[in-house]
Amino acid sequence: MRVLILPVLMALFAFTACGKDSGQPTAETPTAAFSKPLIIAHRGASGLYPEHTLEAYAAAIDIGADFIEPDLVMTKDGVLVARHERYLSETTDVADRPEFLALRTIKEIGGSPREDWFVEDFTLTQLKSLRARQPRPGRDQSFNDQFSIPTFTEILGLVAVTNQSGQTLGVYPELKSPAFFMSLGLNVETALLEALETAELESLGAPVFIQSFEPDTLRRLNSQTDWPLIQLLPNTTPEALSPEDIAAYADGIGPWKQVVMQFEGGPEAYMRLAREAGLLVHTYTYRADQIAPGFETFEAELQSAFALGVDGIFTDHPAEALA
Repeated sequence: MRVLILPVLMALFAFTACGKDSGQPTAETPTAAFSKPLIIAHRGASGLYPEHTLEAYAAAIDIGADFIEPDLVMTKDGVLVARHERYLSETTDVADRPEFLALRTIKEIGGSPREDWFVEDFTLTQLKSLRARQPRPGRDQSFNDQFSIPTFTEILGLVAVTNQSGQTLGVYPELKSPAFFMSLGLNVETALLEALETAELESLGAPVFIQSFEPDTLRRLNSQTDWPLIQLLPNTTPEALSPEDIAAYADGIGPWKQVVMQFEGGPEAYMRLAREAGLLVHTYTYRADQIAPGFETFEAELQSAFALGVDGIFTDHPAEALA
């Protein structure tokens, strides 16, 4: 694996954009090249490499994942970068960098105060000087402090290069905390659409899904793009969002796998409600080192999801899921 990622990364650095055609993608096009269910590499092959690094994405591509999934946040100077959270201490070496001590502060995260370093207080240059770390203690820590934080533009370059090589690869960006960034005057929604347009993915046949937990963001995007939209659902069943409501602005849902399995009427009933509303179902997150209760093996958990008929899964371990 460590050798395989090198050609993809070298091709990225040599990448030059190809011509753009005038067509717009539609909700029917993203998965035409794939068999079902879709294998979505969650934060890249994050079971192998530090998450949200070009190396993790390249490994997922080498494995053969259908999509790579970058979570997007924004720097102080308005650049989309890949991090799962706004805070940086768990996935970078920022705590060991004395030059950034003054940027440590207390902010609210999920309704609770957290003392940390936050991406919106860093310029891209500052952020690029940090190095990524594996946040899960039980996983390989040998790649810590080696890889930088990629911009969304760099990730899209990797997607473009891969599709130019003849391998069909999709990108599945998630806007993290978009309302928060918009409140700072950082328009992550416009930046996302502009980056996708500049990457000219439609001319390469590269599929795209856009996802978010925030319905208002997806409602706005619905009037601005034809790329299909996925409403992510939290670890509980949201009372305010019915399948019919979601179908008015999105093409599918991304529910937590346990919500589906523990649905009052059974997982089949959950799927039936989604299907009746015309929604795709992409469940999250499947991890070989964090198997859901009730399953003895990761394979058994995956087989259960596939038998249920989900359209795709988010997984940290795309090789096992593909197998």
